[in-house]
Amino acid sequence: MTDIPQLLGDDAEYLLDHRCRGFPREQLHLPGPDFVSRVVADSDRSPAVMRSLQALFDHGRLAGTGYLSLLPVDQGIEHSAGASFAPNPRYFDPANIVELALEGGCNGVASTLGVLSSVARRYAHRIPMMLKLNHNETLSYPALYDQTLFAEVDQAHDMGCVAVGATIYFGSPESRRQIMEISEAFERAHQLGMATVLWAYLRNPAFKHEGKDYHVAADLTGQANHLASTIKADIVKQKLPETNGGYQDIGFGHTHAKVYSELTSEHPIDLARYQVACCYMGRAGLINSGGGSKGHSDLGEAVRTAVINKRAGGMGLISGRKAFQKPMSEGVELLQAIQDVYLDKGVTVA
Repeated sequence: MTDIPQLLGDDAEYLLDHRCRGFPREQLHLPGPDFVSRVVADSDRSPAVMRSLQALFDHGRLAGTGYLSLLPVDQGIEHSAGASFAPNPRYFDPANIVELALEGGCNGVASTLGVLSSVARRYAHRIPMMLKLNHNETLSYPALYDQTLFAEVDQAHDMGCVAVGATIYFGSPESRRQIMEISEAFERAHQLGMATVLWAYLRNPAFKHEGKDYHVAADLTGQANHLASTIKADIVKQKLPETNGGYQDIGFGHTHAKVYSELTSEHPIDLARYQVACCYMGRAGLINSGGGSKGHSDLGEAVRTAVINKRAGGMGLISGRKAFQKPMSEGVELLQAIQDVYLDKGVTVA
């Protein structure tokens, strides 16, 4: 097992001993082996959707825990194939992407229509697959930041996927169109018995204000999570919060003083707890993003993110570039270190 306190370093006590008070853990719908039967069964999700979710929960090293470790590789479109795969060219071949998820003990693999369809007959019965429906295509010049549908929900079903994923850029001029597109797509996915995962990201130049980046503010990302839950995302993917007070400091929208005085604090676990609370108190599972690769610090950062997510009441981590932009053995080590956080009973919900 991974030595979690050692990797946390000077932050070990700060992160492992904290207790949340704004939203006590007793108020949350926490992950667990019976999450589908205990929480999802209250909803209008069909037995087929419940079966698909259970398939995700029952695969890999975290099988039977209610936690998820997912490998997402859509960066070939989002960031360009060269930017994504040049650090380790073997991942230009889609088979190696799925092999990394298998070797790494992941619950599932999320990728593009082309990647998954090219190897679906080999792998669809061996690991749960999630088709990412839309992408921000980066070949346009000048750069255009928008999420465009690259696939239809029925294509995901036909190739054997258990889930579909999509991104909405909340706060962007295109967000209302994206909300309508993805709401319809998620309804179709549920009709076909697949689970839904939303990348609930923020994008607006005004969210960078006076030297601070409020794209990772707890209050704004929390509201994005709430909107994701509103269009029936079963699982919400969100960046780990790094700050707070976006509504107040930018001066827009609507909030309440108690969000900052009682429900959150500056502690990173309290900020992530607010994200969980905005996911209908955990009825929609929160998985945090692993972020980009920075080299030698990746392992420690991944474990730190997993500890914050788990202790906040989250459902797991979705980590891509930190895993696939290095030799496969190191990627496997990183993925399994993340999983060790969720397997370690000493790392409790705060």
